Amino acid sequence: MNIKLRLTLMNFMQYFVWGAWLLTIGAYWFQNKHWSGAQFGAIFSTMGISSIFMPALTGIIADRWINAEKLYGIMHILGALSLLSLPLVTNPNAFFWVMLLNMVFYMPTISLSITVAYSALKRENIDVVKEYPPIRTWGTVGFIVALWVVSLTHSETTANQFYISSGVAFALGVYAFTLPKCPPLYTKVNNRSFVDVLGLRAFTLFGTPRFAVFFAFSMLLGAALQLTNAYGDTFLHDFKNIPQYASLTTVKYPAIIMSISQVSETLFILAIPFFLRKFGIKYVMLFSMLAWVLRFGLFAFGNPADGLWMIILSCIVYGMAFDFFNISGSLFVETQTTPEIRGSAQGLFMMMVNGFGAVFGSVTSGLVIDKFFTMHDQSKNWHGIWLTFAAYALVIACIFPFVFRYKHNAALKHAIEHA
Repeated sequence: MNIKLRLTLMNFMQYFVWGAWLLTIGAYWFQNKHWSGAQFGAIFSTMGISSIFMPALTGIIADRWINAEKLYGIMHILGALSLLSLPLVTNPNAFFWVMLLNMVFYMPTISLSITVAYSALKRENIDVVKEYPPIRTWGTVGFIVALWVVSLTHSETTANQFYISSGVAFALGVYAFTLPKCPPLYTKVNNRSFVDVLGLRAFTLFGTPRFAVFFAFSMLLGAALQLTNAYGDTFLHDFKNIPQYASLTTVKYPAIIMSISQVSETLFILAIPFFLRKFGIKYVMLFSMLAWVLRFGLFAFGNPADGLWMIILSCIVYGMAFDFFNISGSLFVETQTTPEIRGSAQGLFMMMVNGFGAVFGSVTSGLVIDKFFTMHDQSKNWHGIWLTFAAYALVIACIFPFVFRYKHNAALKHAIEHA
């Protein structure tokens, strides 16, 4: 099996593990366990908590002591065991700690998978810039396939989703030990300080106004991403409690409908070069924020019958909402920082989105939904929830163009022209 095919399989399984429960755990939580929204918000915050420190920590370990592919395999095997134990949990507090343990094992595998892939491709003298994106696309395919498997097996509200994810995670952990060796590259002659290894020097960027504003909005947009991941699937599931919708296919297989978002994500990546050349990075970021307004607003007024087109359109818009900020944001960081801190600056960008943003979005949304939008019978006012989320995104979009100021430099212009 050639190296590109082996890395494709790795990426497919990497995101299958996540996709098997990420969008459906809300249905399991609310439809099966009937635990509170505030407690559920804490569950989704585990991704953010682990993203704040685990990728940097495992990066140090892979740099200094353990082959990256072996560490990658170990983390997935341990993650599989934690997933396997989730169905045994009988109270929300214990569920939080087990899920946090799972995220401690899973979240660093995202960056480790990139390290393993880059190392293997470079060893084979393969152009990483050209060949890695198509390989990574199969990760999104894996996420979609996982959603379909969970939905078609009627596992969205049951513990089976964790068993499915655990099985694939264990298989990937074992498979990782067959991947090309990626040994530690740190040596005693390496003069990087401990601060540099941790990427802490990038925090000096907060002293630059445009970066301070950019990272603040990265956190706010990261919160929006958590809102749609946490509540989209359970929102559709709740229509089963309304007789006129209960028998509709959309309500029976909501994860399949939600998978349109991942298909859209793949397609919008192809449109980014055109939008960057036509409008520039600032407006592409703004388009992302406006797309979040549409994403939530369409959910507010959609339903599985005559309003199904709104739900589908919301899923299509998700591709623009997710891709446009993440891709243009990483390009902004890449071209506006010096080579010495470029890698750690990218890490800081992801920490603000997937770390602090995830924690902020998860915890705050859970508290707001519990306090203002949960009825006495534990049903939820989804129309009000989605309108509130849409208003949140609209406020961000209105403020952003007035406070985010920057000038194109030569590197940025070159990157956009060749995007």
